[in-house]
Amino acid sequence: MPIKLPADLPAYDVLSKEGVMVMSEDQASRQDIRPLRIGLLNLMPKKIQTENQFARLIGATPLQIELSLIRMTEHEARNTAAEHMESFYRPFAEVADADERFDGLVITGAPIEHLAFDEVTYWDELQQVMDWTQSHVHSTFGVCWGGMAMIYHFHGVQKHMLDQKAFGCIRHRNCAPASPYLRGFSDDMVMPVSRWTEMKRDEIEAVGGLDILIDSAETGPCLVEDTAHRALYIFNHLEYDSGTLKEEYDRDIASGTPVNVPANYYPGDDPSQPPQNRWRSHAHLLYGNWINEIYQTTPFDLHGLGEPSH
Repeated sequence: MPIKLPADLPAYDVLSKEGVMVMSEDQASRQDIRPLRIGLLNLMPKKIQTENQFARLIGATPLQIELSLIRMTEHEARNTAAEHMESFYRPFAEVADADERFDGLVITGAPIEHLAFDEVTYWDELQQVMDWTQSHVHSTFGVCWGGMAMIYHFHGVQKHMLDQKAFGCIRHRNCAPASPYLRGFSDDMVMPVSRWTEMKRDEIEAVGGLDILIDSAETGPCLVEDTAHRALYIFNHLEYDSGTLKEEYDRDIASGTPVNVPANYYPGDDPSQPPQNRWRSHAHLLYGNWINEIYQTTPFDLHGLGEPSH
């Protein structure tokens, strides 16, 4: 089954050409089925690139998905055309006022790691979003800074600045092969990492109810399950395209920002060579498993969210 997208959203053409099944709103309205409602709270500066990345992964399952794009109410995007934001995004305040409910919500990363959480201009509203998920979203997926924000908000686990950027394709270990979210995962995997902060293993383990599902000896915890809040937190970027780390590296070089060549990304660590994607299969597995778990456990009537299951 396809993912439901507006026919004029750029991701519609991009994913169609890649062979991802997409469906316009008109086509979807003719099917007698309740699609899974997935929201994307997009905090990344390159909105369209991020839309494509997440739509590609959540649209690759056999289920029909309805993707809703959400933005912070007062924060204005500087890197995406105002017409695009006006056409395809709704402010969170509007979504909340309409008492809308979602089977799943992705809260993306944001390039604001150097700021303390309470220094972020939209932190107060983001805290409202995170609290709202507990009664209006069945399962929430916090990604990179979004995951760090959630684990801090709900549990007080703080992020820590690194001396140098964790950057490259880093080896990770599957700590929970029996987890439904890691179904089909290898014991050992590579995943893109791009951040100036880290979460500490001992601080996460000190909090009851948090389970580290994927870990790295080099860059620390990666994927954490928070059962009580029906949430997953991933601190790295399985959703990245093949060239995303290259774009970041080229941007830093052009701006004179001191940065190492992303580790284990280019053949022979040679930036003149085309990078290799060695994480695509695990990206599809993780997001496909998340969507499947939502499908298996979400109530048919979303007004039952937050109530105990029987």
